[in-house]
Amino acid sequence: MTSKVSKSQNEGWEEAHLSKFAVRAAQSLGRACPEEPCSLRTCFQRDRDRIVHSKSFRRLKHKTQVFIAPEGDHFRTRLTHTLEVSGISRTAARALGLNEDLAEAVSLGHDLGHTPFGHMGEEALSDALFRRTGHLFEHHRQSLRVVKELEGGGRGLNLCREVEDGILNHTGETMPASLEGRIVRLADRIAYINHDIDDALRAGIIGAGDLPRDEIALLGESCSRRIDALVHDLVDTSRGRDGIFQSPGMKSAMNSLRNFLFERVYLGSVASREMRRVRMVVDNLFDYYMEHPELLPEWTGAGQNSQAVKVTDYIAGMTDQFAIRTFKNVFLPQGWEGNYE
Repeated sequence: MTSKVSKSQNEGWEEAHLSKFAVRAAQSLGRACPEEPCSLRTCFQRDRDRIVHSKSFRRLKHKTQVFIAPEGDHFRTRLTHTLEVSGISRTAARALGLNEDLAEAVSLGHDLGHTPFGHMGEEALSDALFRRTGHLFEHHRQSLRVVKELEGGGRGLNLCREVEDGILNHTGETMPASLEGRIVRLADRIAYINHDIDDALRAGIIGAGDLPRDEIALLGESCSRRIDALVHDLVDTSRGRDGIFQSPGMKSAMNSLRNFLFERVYLGSVASREMRRVRMVVDNLFDYYMEHPELLPEWTGAGQNSQAVKVTDYIAGMTDQFAIRTFKNVFLPQGWEGNYE
């Protein structure tokens, strides 16, 4: 009896306190496979927990954000990026009276399909797939594939449609249907622009004096100040409106910092050198598993018969270190500790 009251209290609180623009758990579009609801948690809280307990979520801790397999303790990984996006999304959703649980679930699942080696790995895998099939790899589509078909040994997580929509459309041409999903889409950009600058400064790739002066003067000198300014602007500009917005000046400044990152960090000389190595690893592994399909795990290719899709699933799921270790084991000579007597 108590547990049933707990769930109804959650949904009752949403009905009484959330904005008229918010998605309410009680009015969710539901799941592809209907199931008995949890007596304690709303459907979005349940989705959040399913994502956090998934294998693909745990692998994010060993996937690159910008720097491949970083040795330093303070560089971001795909997992810490995901947690930063979640924190920003929750803050904005709560301030706007939107569904914090939905925003959190989308945030935690948005990068589950990302490749090893960050955006370099995504580009390398996309090129490898395109050369063999004419199709491109896109991490947001792979993230949806992970939660719909690959997790749970090929069963998927059976998430709510609102969560799946937010994951799929956190980047790309189509906007999420919910305001909560649109918050995540913007929070993702706010997070990576600012923490990637922070990591690039720590790595010595850029100096503080290299950053665009006008933009830094507007947004703030530190990573935390810039994020704070952008989140306050998002909330102030979006409050009471059926949409998620930025003021023109803040949006322009953020986009300028993003362009700076692409020029100096993502496509700079250090990245170019690493990109050649990443392509070598990804291309050779792709060819190897195309020739040895018997070595692929059973969960790959769920819902598809294409060998290339199975290989893509496997490589996209690898962590940085696992991909490097697999490449070494397959292509480099192995030492032999024999007895020479």
